[in-house]
Amino acid sequence: MATAQPTTDRPDRLAEKHRSTLDQALATIRTRAYWSPHPEHPKAYGEDGSLDAAAGLAAYQALLNGRFELDQPGTDGWTGGEISPYGPALGIEYPHADVDVLLPAMRAAMPAWRDAGAETRALVCLEILSRISARTHEFAHAVMHTSGQAFMMAFQAGGPHAQDRGLEAVAYAYEEQTRTPAGRASWSKPQGKRDPLELSKEFTPVGRGIALMIGCNTFPTWNGYPGLFASLATGNPVLVKPHPRAVLPLALTVRVAREVLAENGFDPNLVALAVERPGEGIAKTLAVRPEVRIIDYTGSTEFGDWLETHARQAQVYTEKAGVNTVVVDSTDDYKGMLANLAFSLSLYSGQMCTTPQNLLIPRDGITTDQGPKTYDEVVADLAASVGGLLGDDARANGLLGALVNPDVKARLEAAAGLGEVALASREVTNPDFPDAVVRTPVIVKLDGSKPDAEAAYFSECFGPVSFAVSVDSTADALELLRRTVREKGAMTVGAYTTSAETERAVEEVCLDESAQLSLNLTGGVYVNQTAAFSDFHGSGGNPAANAALCDGAFVSNRFRVVEVRRQA
Repeated sequence: MATAQPTTDRPDRLAEKHRSTLDQALATIRTRAYWSPHPEHPKAYGEDGSLDAAAGLAAYQALLNGRFELDQPGTDGWTGGEISPYGPALGIEYPHADVDVLLPAMRAAMPAWRDAGAETRALVCLEILSRISARTHEFAHAVMHTSGQAFMMAFQAGGPHAQDRGLEAVAYAYEEQTRTPAGRASWSKPQGKRDPLELSKEFTPVGRGIALMIGCNTFPTWNGYPGLFASLATGNPVLVKPHPRAVLPLALTVRVAREVLAENGFDPNLVALAVERPGEGIAKTLAVRPEVRIIDYTGSTEFGDWLETHARQAQVYTEKAGVNTVVVDSTDDYKGMLANLAFSLSLYSGQMCTTPQNLLIPRDGITTDQGPKTYDEVVADLAASVGGLLGDDARANGLLGALVNPDVKARLEAAAGLGEVALASREVTNPDFPDAVVRTPVIVKLDGSKPDAEAAYFSECFGPVSFAVSVDSTADALELLRRTVREKGAMTVGAYTTSAETERAVEEVCLDESAQLSLNLTGGVYVNQTAAFSDFHGSGGNPAANAALCDGAFVSNRFRVVEVRRQA
């Protein structure tokens, strides 16, 4: 596809619009303070060209039961089949790509994008994010009906929080590329009485090649945007391969990106969509293509390990499975601890890679501001806290959303047979979507000293399942924590203690094993939530993930600096 060449007025216009946002993002990743340019509240939208609630819903509904046109090369047919976890079929057909045609077209778009420079690339990415932000209400419905998230979570996590993560990746990408001076640099080496040696040197960040972003079902935008924008901002075309049950949010993203690129004089084939036919399994095929030089993946350990083993031509970034653990030693806010844990276990039916699974509690009990509490009392009180939080069906639906697929439901039902059930799961009816599968969490008591219990708590049970594991002491809990993170990985670790010595010991385990730690959370911040620009999502240092969202390492290996030396 022929496109107009970039012109000087377009970067100037984008700089006027977005340079201050980029500067603030660069400042914030250094201070780690709170900041977001994307409003979290639905009522903040509806002005300055953004869609309000009614317009966003109408825009989403207009996409249903039709073809999603993209005008990208190599389209050889149409495919689809998404069914909302809330029941309705979306009925959308997407272009199916002949990658032998599409990949060369994407590769041909690289030189002009490379020559545009780091700042222009960053500003174009910020314009894409700005256009997406204006359509947050539309995206929220797309995320809700592909992931099963409740609307407010889909709005916030799938909208502003995802956009923040994309912007964060752009900021890190810009910072890493601009460590080396842009343009020409003069080099002069004194030679004593002889004339100095003089060279003119030019340094250009060059992308590795086509980046493949393999989307996930549960958080298609939140998990997808960091890799997408990190690769694009560092000069790489991005081929987006959505999860077959969660195509729409990323298809919308690709459409917006292509529009912005074309409007600013770049080849829209810098961003393209690859949707698979049922059972086609194109991720494995694409992952080993020689044109694919970067891969971003969120999902199962099995496929993540396969990518790391077989996609040897690519730089592979994976977020896989882990066993998130909370050590409960003592607390000076027993009620706050229970409320915080209850919310963490319930949010999005536990279908988050950061949700706690194992609660390690000394069998002799803990000390609290309400007096000593036995292991049985702690577990019973936590079960009551979860039950109280989700006792009202309207509130339960707002927190739980819907189970994303039948596998989660099967794991939930099987968990009840693994030990003594402290809190049974119950079915919740959603009056707006009667076909939605909504279940409250199950809490199962396990004896950590028994080998047969280890098979349950020592592997990930993704979904609304948690294990209250009794241990001989806090010291034993810390040893089990260390072994869990080292062997199985963890995206998050939590701990409750009033002991400075225990706090230091927990920190030491997490520093040794590279696990992100949250201590004594009793208010409105939860172990399974992370804030862009401030919190690192994962560490890249344990088996749960080989990368962190977001740090310099996440972007710096997506490009290389090529030097041209000239005799002065």
